[in-house]
Amino acid sequence: MPELVVKDLHVRVDDKEILKGVDLVIKDGERHALMGPNGNGKSTLLAAIMGNPKFTVTQGEITYDGKDVLAMEVDERSRLGIFLGMQYPSEIPGVTNSDFLRTAINARSEKPISLFKFIKEMDRAIKELEMKPDLAHRFLNDGFSGGEKKRNEIVQMMLLKPTLSMLDEIDSGLDVDALRIVADAIQKCQEETNMGMIIVSHYARFLDYLKPTHAHVLIDGKIVISGGVELVDKIDKEGYDWIEKEYHVKANKEEENTRPISLGSCGAKRRGF
Repeated sequence: MPELVVKDLHVRVDDKEILKGVDLVIKDGERHALMGPNGNGKSTLLAAIMGNPKFTVTQGEITYDGKDVLAMEVDERSRLGIFLGMQYPSEIPGVTNSDFLRTAINARSEKPISLFKFIKEMDRAIKELEMKPDLAHRFLNDGFSGGEKKRNEIVQMMLLKPTLSMLDEIDSGLDVDALRIVADAIQKCQEETNMGMIIVSHYARFLDYLKPTHAHVLIDGKIVISGGVELVDKIDKEGYDWIEKEYHVKANKEEENTRPISLGSCGAKRRGF
């Protein structure tokens, strides 16, 4: 059973240390909510696990399924089963959703997916997320609304069937109805694949839909407190001030310098997608 293990992870962006010693373990079937004020390292953690070259790991380890993730290129991490649903999905004019996804699936598989199976699975995902039927033929995120871009990330997750999904504020830009639709699709996908999950979100409603098994609060580059769904409820009611006072930490008020994350830097280098 694949297991993500992060040990004493330190990460820098340019000359600034963002993560200052993060420890985290994610097992199959678990849903971990990663919370905390903006600018304190949540997106940095996911980007470092995925291998964005903008983020430099200066200390610590990341292993998945017993393998050294830090020694891998981004495409190798993807083929290992790791998926990142981006906070700011890139727009790629000239590349259709279907071409992008079929190439990505084939790059992760020993045998190419048949056209019939691919169309069937993509149609199913589009219907579950209540997206426009012409999604397969539209250019990747080109002209999409913010909500459409986030739903499209979940379409990718459903077709790629990762064993570990990291969702970076996938709920931002979604209205109330879309939150439920996306949460239902995520839950169904996890039930079918038993994937582990890291969910970055500020919205208690979204986390209430997904019912995390674990919750962590990351402040000033460290996980300060961990718990269960009761921690999510307390933060929703009381905010983060009590954590700063009780654990003697000070939240970084600056925004994380993570935007934009381009497919050029995070895409596969050798497999052509």
